[in-house]
Amino acid sequence: MTGDTAVINDDLREKILSDPGIILEDRDVMGALVAANEQVMGDNIVDLRGIAMERLEARLDRLEETHRNVIAAAYENLAGMNQIHRAVLRLLDPSEFESFLENLNEVLPEILRIDAMQLVLESAVSADDPAVQRLSKVLTVAEPGFIEGYLTQGRNIPVRQVTLRQVQPDSQIIYGQDAEWIRSEGCLKLDLGKGRLPGMLVLGSEDPHQFKPAHGTDLLTFFAGVFERAMRRWLS
Repeated sequence: MTGDTAVINDDLREKILSDPGIILEDRDVMGALVAANEQVMGDNIVDLRGIAMERLEARLDRLEETHRNVIAAAYENLAGMNQIHRAVLRLLDPSEFESFLENLNEVLPEILRIDAMQLVLESAVSADDPAVQRLSKVLTVAEPGFIEGYLTQGRNIPVRQVTLRQVQPDSQIIYGQDAEWIRSEGCLKLDLGKGRLPGMLVLGSEDPHQFKPAHGTDLLTFFAGVFERAMRRWLS
């Protein structure tokens, strides 16, 4: 090819002519071609097709980003569901109540990837009772009405089964000396059956973003339901 026509490798030219779709599918090549075309037309001509193409590319970028976010959220939800299932199976293993509670100290926090777990039971029994002291690492005994007060912080708001938030100033009551490094928590209110005072399972994390009010609560609601049913069995 001679004259004013640019020389293109014969093999490349033949490949493009035989399958022009390969050009259309390559966004970088198409962008370069459109830019070259705009240079030829000059500044006084508005290329509506080029503008439309830019808008379509921007829209495609947004759709791809949305797609990636949806896929990431799906994987995250699947991982969370697997964690909850493993934790539930662990709840069903113990044949003694103390073994059941001991799972709250190391095994379940490891499965759920949290840093602390504490069971709070409202009771008239003194916290100085020897049986309570023996389980103090995972069990907190509080006066009746403590759980609602802890969840609402004195505000006139409904008490939900699952509350996700950053830790409150009085969290030392729950976590003891560990309160200084707990930054967020999930509080699961437990219905322990007719005639019994409520309980609460508290999940604590060093990560301030692990438990946030905007997060979904379906999986933790399910876990709370399983936990409270297991507790009823031990308390019967």
